[in-house]
Amino acid sequence: MQGLGSFVPLILLIVVFYFLLIRPQRKRQQEQLQMQNSLTPGSRVMTTTGLFGTVSALEDDDVVLEIAPGVQTRWTKGAIGRVVTPVEPAAVPVDNEEDGVRDTVADETVIDTPERRGDEGPAGKQI
Repeated sequence: MQGLGSFVPLILLIVVFYFLLIRPQRKRQQEQLQMQNSLTPGSRVMTTTGLFGTVSALEDDDVVLEIAPGVQTRWTKGAIGRVVTPVEPAAVPVDNEEDGVRDTVADETVIDTPERRGDEGPAGKQI
């Protein structure tokens, strides 16, 4: 009975590792494989290296991505990291400096800089 008692912590450790590490990793792998097998032409995807493209054709384990108009590259399905869903552009509030009225612009990107805010930079100097 003494020998069995020394194996209980080892068995508990293996069970904990299974539920905390092995099982979630398997689930992620299955989801990734399911996503890669459900690709269809026209899907916007991102590769594992960060390249964005549109699936133009599927051939066995290969995916042909169009990364720019007329530029196609061939990738393995395993290189597809995720399917990208298009996001609607949000309206960005913009201060109109001329009349002091706050406008909403959807297709203009506004970068909030210290110069725009009139903040002071390091050592109290006006930027």
